[in-house]
Amino acid sequence: MQQQPGRRQFVQAAAAAIATSRFPILGANDRINVGIVGMGGRGTDHVEFYSKLASEARIAAICDVNQAARERAVALVKKLNNYAPKEYPEMRAMFESKDIDAVSITTPNHWHALATVWACQAGKDVYVEKPATHNLYESVQVVKAARKYNRMVQVGSQSRSMPHKMKAIQLLREGAIGQVYHARAECFRRRFSIGHTPEEPVPAGLDWENFLGPCQLRPFTRNRYLYNWHWFWETGNGDIGNQGVHEMDISLWGLGRSGWPVAVSSSGGKFVWKDDQETPNTQQTTFDFGEAQMTFEVRNLPTPPEGLGGLRGPNYVGNIFFGSAGFLVVDHSGFQVYKSTAGDVSGAAALGAGAGSRERYEKTLEEKGGGEPTDPHMQNWFQGIRARDYKLLHADIAIGARSAAFCHLANVAYRCGRTLRVSEATGQFLNDAEANSMWSRNYRAPYVVPEAV
Repeated sequence: MQQQPGRRQFVQAAAAAIATSRFPILGANDRINVGIVGMGGRGTDHVEFYSKLASEARIAAICDVNQAARERAVALVKKLNNYAPKEYPEMRAMFESKDIDAVSITTPNHWHALATVWACQAGKDVYVEKPATHNLYESVQVVKAARKYNRMVQVGSQSRSMPHKMKAIQLLREGAIGQVYHARAECFRRRFSIGHTPEEPVPAGLDWENFLGPCQLRPFTRNRYLYNWHWFWETGNGDIGNQGVHEMDISLWGLGRSGWPVAVSSSGGKFVWKDDQETPNTQQTTFDFGEAQMTFEVRNLPTPPEGLGGLRGPNYVGNIFFGSAGFLVVDHSGFQVYKSTAGDVSGAAALGAGAGSRERYEKTLEEKGGGEPTDPHMQNWFQGIRARDYKLLHADIAIGARSAAFCHLANVAYRCGRTLRVSEATGQFLNDAEANSMWSRNYRAPYVVPEAV
């Protein structure tokens, strides 16, 4: 006898039906009308990417708080596509437009979560650049919003759509290096001091209050605008949340541990530079999962790469996975698998005293990478939109928000200056009021990520 659906299942089905009636499913041949929010460097990249995917998507609108940025973006869309998108100075007006199916969010980090929530509430699918959130609280709320409104929310963690990285992770799953017990991420990006910039009048055409959004009001300075907002706690997350969130995502992906760590510690500092930057330029973090460990190092000062590479210049980002039978190194250029000639030493047949000196490592597999990863990542988003199935997304919001959350865990531990114990059930810090005070932020109304999304 077939069981009748319960009240909860009925409510969920009814909600899905209402969502479908309000926001019709696109056909296979329908172009997706996309609005882009934030017309800085990455927003300009999105204009170019969507223009290359013109058979699948149309840039219907652009939005930015800076008039000059909007004008540049409109001119670029005209040049690449021979039409002019609609122009919006404020994102919520764009989200309410019935002419927009989906939105790309390329704003500074402090806007990512709120813009995502607002877009989901307006019935738009979302592509949000990394990190998906600015703090731990937001990493919970954005997932709630995506699920409540049945929105397809893809995070810009393009590595998830790179074939060689997908293959590398699959090899780890298949036991290519035995039991994976340690994932290491490296973010060595040479950067330079941002100096000091004074308070000054807001430039003409810039809505500074709207730029600040969730932040408290403060005077305009050049360093708090354009790219350097990354290095202030109010608007950015340092390099671990900028470039590093990509490597954080790969580490979590390859380590294969779900849930939260039992402890996190992070140390480092801002060395050499005497400037306006608040975030560290050197940071070392350890996440303890009990039976496995994850470490992350950020360095913006001169450094050699680690792992297998020679001296590749001032920048190296990548991941190393250590297993009971060898190790795997993966970065943008490809991956390599090295196996121990002594075999898997995880069981009772461990090597005897002194035998480790005779151990050698043999490269058993290598594959080159390359190519632009954003195009296929956006196409994967389109696939999820058309099918209305978030499980098809390579970097669904639950994945991207978790990777961002681990960056936030690291930053909270760094700012507290001590090892923090973490609840494996909730991610909250155990018996630490100071750390939990950094779980969220002091939002400025009306720019508030709500409890009830």
